[in-house]
Amino acid sequence: MRTVTRVAGFAVGLAAIFGATYGVGRVVDRAPVAEGRHDGHADPATRGHGEPADRIPGGLLVSDRGYTLDPVDAPADEFAFRITGPDGQPVTRYDVAHDRRMHLIVVRRDLSGFRHVHPDLAADGTWRVGTPLAGPGQWRAFADFTPTGGESLTLGVDVTVPGELTDRPLPAPATSTTVDGYTVTLTGSPQPGRTAPLTFTVSRDGRPVTDLEPYLGAYGHLVALRRGDLAYLHVHPDGTPGDGRTRPGPAVSFLAEVPSTGAYRLYLDFQHGGTVHTAEFTVVAGNPPTGNNPSGPAPSGPAPSGPAPSGGADHGTPGHGHN
Repeated sequence: MRTVTRVAGFAVGLAAIFGATYGVGRVVDRAPVAEGRHDGHADPATRGHGEPADRIPGGLLVSDRGYTLDPVDAPADEFAFRITGPDGQPVTRYDVAHDRRMHLIVVRRDLSGFRHVHPDLAADGTWRVGTPLAGPGQWRAFADFTPTGGESLTLGVDVTVPGELTDRPLPAPATSTTVDGYTVTLTGSPQPGRTAPLTFTVSRDGRPVTDLEPYLGAYGHLVALRRGDLAYLHVHPDGTPGDGRTRPGPAVSFLAEVPSTGAYRLYLDFQHGGTVHTAEFTVVAGNPPTGNNPSGPAPSGPAPSGPAPSGGADHGTPGHGHN
């Protein structure tokens, strides 16, 4: 059986900005927009109702700036796609960003089943990976990449896996979760209209984990998805392993700014003992802050309109998160 793929357009609602310490990854929303044309020939300066492309949140478009995410037929145990460029041809050259040329993130539209994988590139421009789609449902697939000579992009497409569909309720907000024997505690909550710190602290058997291992060039990796339209952001904490100042745990910190209330799902990847673990949290922007402020006063003033300076290894730049 082959996976059935369909592309849908989605309206854009709230606004969200997430960033790494000393570097801010941005997601900015405004009036509703339609998804970009799938043929890649839309005006590169605008999308939807004439809105500027650089204001559209990452992952909401299947086509952007001349690049299009095109899933291709594959066996049931494989997921395959191409990125076509402004010339209509498959892209075959990509820059390395955070140790990989392509980051593929998939999640069901009910925000369950999150997977982050790294496909292999064939000479014809086709990316292939063992399917990360774990069972029936409507999934959103995000391709996060930088074409050589182009800008960083995150494109998204809906993929439907046939079968009996059962939505799973969004877990309630919580400040602690367990995964694979590790306890991860979240301190802080996003606050509308101002920057707020989010710090994840990792422990095991009641003891802080102080020897986290580098994963994709950092000690932690965060993807945030907004409930509803699944606006996407992928950021890293400040600093680089081995830079003399970045500690390998137990705390991994980010900065977040969300100008509106709403529910978000956070997925924190960290590596320890040679294995990558993913801790998941539901947060609601507008809730009172939890715990102490680990990063001191939040910066004041409006969110920047362009890329902010990053810490190390381009951590916190837009589109890792790209938009």
